[in-house]
Amino acid sequence: MRKLFLSILTIATIVMAPSVSALTLSNETLNYQIVYHWGVVWKHAGDATLSVSKSGSGYNARLTGKTRSWADKIYTVRDTLKCSMLSNFRPVKYEKFTHENSYYAHDIVAFNSSGSGTTAACTRYRKNKPTANINLSHGGAAYDMLSVFYLLRSLDYQNMAANKVYKTCVFSGKEKETLTIKYVGIKPLQLRDKSRHQAFHLKLSFTTDNGKKSSDDIDAYISTDAQRIPLLVVGKLKIGEIKCYYAK
Repeated sequence: MRKLFLSILTIATIVMAPSVSALTLSNETLNYQIVYHWGVVWKHAGDATLSVSKSGSGYNARLTGKTRSWADKIYTVRDTLKCSMLSNFRPVKYEKFTHENSYYAHDIVAFNSSGSGTTAACTRYRKNKPTANINLSHGGAAYDMLSVFYLLRSLDYQNMAANKVYKTCVFSGKEKETLTIKYVGIKPLQLRDKSRHQAFHLKLSFTTDNGKKSSDDIDAYISTDAQRIPLLVVGKLKIGEIKCYYAK
């Protein structure tokens, strides 16, 4: 699940600074069903809630994920991501709370945007381990694993040609990653509740500074209406895949 919450793609053209649509969010709460799929196996393994609220001229966002009771017997997950963002969705502070079986971790990333660049002070807490402090920097805009989904919702896909690519930077608790976003085009989509939608299809990949793949690839589908709701996120696993369906 932690890989879900986010191979350089080879194409002809790269868009380094795509236009942003005028996305203004009101307070919202989106619910998701997390389904494990392998062949004929479809199991509702967990649930997630994504919420955002206005905070001055910016936003506070929160994502929680947990396994269902049957899955708790195999592997218990209780994870939370929190972030505060400016009105353009650039992050100010990001926190990740990981509680999976007996493993507990807490990461805090404090962002500082100066001109076009970004720096961050990262503090990592681990059970029975010394606290680690890491400094990260990037020459352009940088996001975290939660605010980057609001960036994805704000891009102006209506005026973006199919197969264009945008690259941006993501700070996790310990490292800097390059996120490559490939806009595939508009696709018809049927959700788990049988509702049908038109969606912007994106392919996402994460790499480190040396080009090494750092996370599994993700397919994301965002509604084409003014709300730009993430309708479906698909993450590949070694065996099968995880699908996160919007469930209202």
